[in-house]
Amino acid sequence: MRVIPTSNSLAEVFSFPHPANEYAARMVAGMVVILSVGIILFQVPWLMYVLAYGFLARVLTGPTLSPMGMLATRVLVPLFGNHVKPVAGPPKRFAQTVGLVFSVTALLLYYAFGLSMVAYGVLGVLVFFAVLEAAVGFCAGCFVFGIMMRLSIIPEETCEKCNNFHLPVSGVTESQASAP
Repeated sequence: MRVIPTSNSLAEVFSFPHPANEYAARMVAGMVVILSVGIILFQVPWLMYVLAYGFLARVLTGPTLSPMGMLATRVLVPLFGNHVKPVAGPPKRFAQTVGLVFSVTALLLYYAFGLSMVAYGVLGVLVFFAVLEAAVGFCAGCFVFGIMMRLSIIPEETCEKCNNFHLPVSGVTESQASAP
């Protein structure tokens, strides 16, 4: 029997968690670093497709269709004690969008224009910012998103969503959300 997804289930698939788990986001950033450094060091440019797909999947669905997102939320976070630090989802989605722009730019530079060193340079910039997120928890995309909020570039309803969240992270109970 074939199950046809309803619009409600499609809406669930094509959504981004709010709030998101900072620990899972940092683990995904670590995986982005590993993949990107591997692409550069071992000169495996076809993996840029995998990198770009991961960013696209996270922008569209959060961790739902992203292998790195699923690994972080379903394996690594539980493996390391189910720690949860709720953070606003919209800035994290914006940061994933910036990562998508960088990864697609690198892909186009390499395959469309034959500029391999420039493409690897773009990936190097992506690595720098992913290291900041993974190692010290500084999300440059989130920082820029905050500036855009202060400049009223971000719609007011999104600002309200970011400023007033008190719900547990998707798939996490309220007691887990309050754990250190």
